[in-house]
Amino acid sequence: MTWAPMQRREFITLLGGTLLGGAAATFSVSWPLAARAQQTGGMRRIGVLMAQSDRDPGGQAEVDALRQGLREHGWIEGRNVHIDFRSPVGDIERARTFAKEVVALKPDVLMARSTPATLALKAETGTIPIVFVSVAEPASSGLVESLARPGGNITGFTNFEASIGGKLLGLLKEVSPSLRRAAIIYNPNTAPYAQSYLRSAEAAANVLGVEFIPSPVQNDADIETVLTTVARTPGGGLVGIPDAFLQLRRELIIALVDRYRLPAIYANRVWAPSGGLMAYAVDTLDLIRRAAGYVDRILKGTNPRDLPVQQPSKYELVINLKTAKALGFEVPANVLALADEVIE
Repeated sequence: MTWAPMQRREFITLLGGTLLGGAAATFSVSWPLAARAQQTGGMRRIGVLMAQSDRDPGGQAEVDALRQGLREHGWIEGRNVHIDFRSPVGDIERARTFAKEVVALKPDVLMARSTPATLALKAETGTIPIVFVSVAEPASSGLVESLARPGGNITGFTNFEASIGGKLLGLLKEVSPSLRRAAIIYNPNTAPYAQSYLRSAEAAANVLGVEFIPSPVQNDADIETVLTTVARTPGGGLVGIPDAFLQLRRELIIALVDRYRLPAIYANRVWAPSGGLMAYAVDTLDLIRRAAGYVDRILKGTNPRDLPVQQPSKYELVINLKTAKALGFEVPANVLALADEVIE
């Protein structure tokens, strides 16, 4: 059963605030717009750093969404545009290496699917336009001067609004009323924006009466330690924020959650079809299709500094009832009614 988008959003908004904040870092870049605008004929080139491999179902869906979005604007791969894809899959050094590679190809525009990928491209060029997708804090990361006026060669689509961490925790508490402790798992290297999620989750934890446990991880052993620790006494749970490092290890994380029978929620929809209990997330495929529109405008001569950073407008709640039953959780009817997708 699916409710209208306004009803879902109104309900979930009750689980957290909606004030968006963040300090801005500024820089100045000149961009040869006129020269690029004159390139109206022939094959155009786009360099793309994706967060996941196209061998991953989630990664392939994102590649397909980009191609679809470009086709809707008349850009057909192999006919009038060539796309060079690279996938760092959560590895910072690979992101830097691939950034050098795609910049060396001298594309007309670059696209980056994560904060580390965007930062790596920014380090390589101040002239080629960059459109990012799923960057949580573009201003405080130093990528743009402000959301309204990016001010340089970079613009795009953020995947964060300030209450999201609290909403994740609130939904988890709805499904597991006995929740007393929640580990918030993330890799500080691949999720430098984690503090924003942590602040939101901490505020919600105080209201919900849940102990808040920030849990940075950098390898598989760290992940196992966090989950073993939170499972030692009853009432533990897990929140996973958007993080390419975690996504690459979702089979490990889901297996450990299943072993310890923990309630868990994740901030990317791909976790639920993979066996995770719940996912509440920005609709990333929608962001990618919208980003294709910015790529189109830049290819037609618009300066990226004139394209404001856009915030997410669509969210998805996906619940895996098969997992819920296996773990012994009964999802309340009011939460099921809010779901965009229920996996049975």
